[in-house]
Amino acid sequence: MESASNRKSDVRTAYDVLISEVGPRDGLQSVKATMPTADKLRWIDALYAAGLREIEVASFVPARLLPQMADAAEVVRHAITLQGLTVMALVPNRRGAEAALRAGVHKLTMPVSASPAHSLANVRKTPAEMVQEVRAISDLRREIAPHVLLEAGISTAFGCTLQGHVAEDDVIRLAVQCVAAGADESGLSDTVGYANPAQVHRLFKRLRAELGAQAGAAHMHNTRGLGLANCLAAYEEGVRTFDSSLGGLGGCPYAPGASGNVVTEDLVFMFEAMGVRTGIDLDKIIAARVPLTAGLPGEPLYGMTPEAGLPKGFAQRFAQGLVNEAEHV
Repeated sequence: MESASNRKSDVRTAYDVLISEVGPRDGLQSVKATMPTADKLRWIDALYAAGLREIEVASFVPARLLPQMADAAEVVRHAITLQGLTVMALVPNRRGAEAALRAGVHKLTMPVSASPAHSLANVRKTPAEMVQEVRAISDLRREIAPHVLLEAGISTAFGCTLQGHVAEDDVIRLAVQCVAAGADESGLSDTVGYANPAQVHRLFKRLRAELGAQAGAAHMHNTRGLGLANCLAAYEEGVRTFDSSLGGLGGCPYAPGASGNVVTEDLVFMFEAMGVRTGIDLDKIIAARVPLTAGLPGEPLYGMTPEAGLPKGFAQRFAQGLVNEAEHV
C-alpha cells in the first residue's frame, strides 16, 4: 500500500508547493447550512480535477455537534477512490481517530490550541491534555494503520479572540511536545486572523529551527486581509505546504470573530504568477465554485481572482510553462 508520506513527497517533487484544500471540512463546518452528500462528492471531484492532491474532506465529530459532518465516513470512502489524492480528516480525540482510520483516511489532522481558553472552548481539554491525546492517537494509528500520517496543527498560534496574546514560546514548546508525542509534523494556524507577516517570519523560523522537516503547514485566515501576505512570509521561511479554502469559506465555530480562510483561487494565482508551481489549473479551480454554489445556494464566496479574471495572456504563459515542464521530464 502506498503511504501518505510517499504520496505527499511525490507531489512536492513534481511541484514547488503543495496546496492543501480544507474547504470540505473547515469551510463546511463553519456555515449554518448542511451541504447534501451528493453535492459534497461532486465538489471534491471538481477540486481533484483542478489538480488538488491533498484535501481535508471531513471531521469525525459527533453529528449532534456538527451535523454538517454527519456523512464523514461516506465522503472519505468516495474520496479515497481518487487516484493520487491524499485524503485528510480532522479528529479531536481517539474516538474520532478510530472512526477516521476505519473509513480509510490517509492523514489525520489534530487541532491542538496554544490558547488554553480556546482549547477548552473547542475540544474541552487543556493544551497539555491534547498532547496526551496526540500520543494516544499516534499509538492507535501505529496499531491499526501505520501508513497513515498524523499532523498536529497548533491553533491560535498567532493570537486568540478569547485569550488575546499567545506567547510565542508557548506555541513552539507545544509544537515540539506534539512531535515528541508521535505527530509526524506540526504546523501553525492563524485561527482567528491575528497574524502579520513579521510575526509569521519569526514563528516559522523558530518552528523550522526546532523541528526541521517535521515543521508542517501554514494555515492562514484572511480575517483582516493579510492572508496572502502571511502565506508569502511563510514561503520565504521555507514552508512549502499551505492550507486554503475554495471561495474563502471557513472559520472556527468556537472562536468568535474568526472568519475566512485564505482563498484557494487567490493563493494559486499568487504562486503561479510568481513562477512557483502548484500543479493546479486556475480555470478549473475557479470552475470548482460551480458545484460549491449548487450545494450551498446563497452562501457568499470570496476571492479577487475569480471576480477580476486572469490577466491578459496569463493563461497562455501558464500553459506554455506546463509544456516546457513536460519537455524536461
